[in-house]
Amino acid sequence: MSTVLLAVVAVILCVLFRLLNVNSQPQKPVIYGRDRNFIENILFISPFLNEPYIPTRLWGFSGHVQTILHSLIGRVRCPWPIGGRISLVLPDKSTLTYDLYEPVGSEHEDDVTVAICPGIGNTSESVYIRTYVHYSQCHGYRCAVLNHIGALNSVPVTGSRIFSYGHTDDFNYMIENLLERYPNTKIILVGFSLGGNLITKYLGEDRKRPTNIIGGISICQGYNALDTMVYLLQWQNFRRFYLYIMTDNYRNIITRHKRMLLSQEIKNRYSLDENMIVSAGTLPDLDEAYSRRVHGFESVAELYKWSSSWFYLKNINTPMIFINARDDPIVPEPLLPLIREHVSSHDKAMYLELAHGGHLGFYEGGLVYANPVNWLDRALVGLAGGLLMAHNKCSPKDNAPGVEIYSDDEPDLLKSSTIVYRDPLDKVQKTLVS
Repeated sequence: MSTVLLAVVAVILCVLFRLLNVNSQPQKPVIYGRDRNFIENILFISPFLNEPYIPTRLWGFSGHVQTILHSLIGRVRCPWPIGGRISLVLPDKSTLTYDLYEPVGSEHEDDVTVAICPGIGNTSESVYIRTYVHYSQCHGYRCAVLNHIGALNSVPVTGSRIFSYGHTDDFNYMIENLLERYPNTKIILVGFSLGGNLITKYLGEDRKRPTNIIGGISICQGYNALDTMVYLLQWQNFRRFYLYIMTDNYRNIITRHKRMLLSQEIKNRYSLDENMIVSAGTLPDLDEAYSRRVHGFESVAELYKWSSSWFYLKNINTPMIFINARDDPIVPEPLLPLIREHVSSHDKAMYLELAHGGHLGFYEGGLVYANPVNWLDRALVGLAGGLLMAHNKCSPKDNAPGVEIYSDDEPDLLKSSTIVYRDPLDKVQKTLVS
């Protein structure tokens, strides 16, 4: 009996170690981009971006654990930053709110505001937003956080809609209101997941934008909703499970505000079937029953194409930085060549690709308990400083520590459309240059 028990325990441990991916080792982020001066300015401010990212040892090498912990508990010992809520009534009678937090530190001579767009159904009250805001405040940045319409329990829906995947007008209203309050502030856009898609689309749309915007940072977005949904509908790597969670959260927001969103007048106007909305099993089903009708699209595919930042990337002139993890179970690795291709052909663009981190996790340090401040929070503050430096046209006297472009024994690399920055001793990385 004891032999059988030991065998069972051994099998369980093997499976557990496999799931937790504990045999993996910390790796440096791979940094893509062709604009040497822009990337060197960024790395001069934050040289740690060229160092290995060290996830929490016991579970941090699993993209699933990182993603699930992020969604369930957020950051360790998450603080409540001090700020105030601003409410705007939009032309379509929707009530839009955003939270404003003044800087605590005074590290910058410039007045800088970080305009934050959270992930799907998230708000200023989401724990990962709170820790980033607090950390950013302490480094001298004012923060403004968009609350997606319908996502806050305490704010009623007063119009006929909630947020959508590609509707950027709400974010624009926040920016306009910010500039009424601080007309001389420099603005850096930061978007998480869906929010990353929204700020990227906003910067690439054919619309008038304030010149105060000096850069944008997008984290863990999928770029093309049409391709992303193909992968999320598969059970491989448990992606269908994550799609179910996202569908359920989105549906709950709709039904929570059903008095306004599913009134008889609204159902007649948009030909909505409440039973189809409630019984939708996937996001495409829910978007067919609700989203594409309310937003005036003939098909879900049309809605997804309109929403996807990939179709607007080529029009962006604002400096941009993108971040993704290869073990993200929601944005799988086959979607990432899109952004590698983009930064390889555009100036003032940079892409950080990490081996680990999951979807918005990026916990770091410790054996079991992660550090209170994670890698992503530190990186975002550093990247904002780099964007500010690049905007002010300050060039470092020397290259960032430990950074070199391969050109000594392969001169054609400098002619390549993609330059990958890594430790010059790490010759393996050359295979990543296309």
